[in-house]
Amino acid sequence: MTHVRRLVAGAVRRAAPALLAAFVGAAVPLSAQSAAPAVLRPGDAVRIQVWRQEQLSGEFDIAADSTIAHPLYRDVKAAGVPLPEVEARVGQRLRQFEANPLFVVEPLLRVAVGGEVRNPNLYAVRPEVTVLQAVARAGGLSERGRLDRVHLVRDGVRQTLDLSSPGSGHSLLTVRSGDQIYVERRRDVLRENIAPVASVVGAIAALIRVLIQ
Repeated sequence: MTHVRRLVAGAVRRAAPALLAAFVGAAVPLSAQSAAPAVLRPGDAVRIQVWRQEQLSGEFDIAADSTIAHPLYRDVKAAGVPLPEVEARVGQRLRQFEANPLFVVEPLLRVAVGGEVRNPNLYAVRPEVTVLQAVARAGGLSERGRLDRVHLVRDGVRQTLDLSSPGSGHSLLTVRSGDQIYVERRRDVLRENIAPVASVVGAIAALIRVLIQ
């Protein structure tokens, strides 16, 4: 029996580091996810501003083949690579036209904001924009919006965020390309329960008056 206990204890000691690592990994807050580098995807866009070169400047979509949808940038792959690499590739392309180009590359991520917001739509925002700021970009909450129940669908995984506390991990979470943000509706007891009952009672009273007459 003693030998069996020693074997079990040894197995537990060997498995403990892996179990602890799995637990710690599962407990990583959502705010830590924003530390992952943002990347562009087809459907996103880039805003390129080149000094004194209007024909090279503008806001351009990322095509399905991952390149920038513009004749002069068509050979620049922008999707799926780190953003500093995108800037380096654009700079390399611009140096074909002038020796020392002065330019700025701004990535724009497509995110959908819907539910109880004033202007639900598809928005192009910079990577440092938080989910809370994206809600504000959509006009803020409607009269029945709940800031403590905001649903985020990211890479097929749905999460519920509480954005009602400024400075919390959820309110600092930044967007990623393809995010779907949905603000939940606040329940209205009067409208959803009492008002329908009153309507039914009124209809019954009207029917009784008709029958009596």
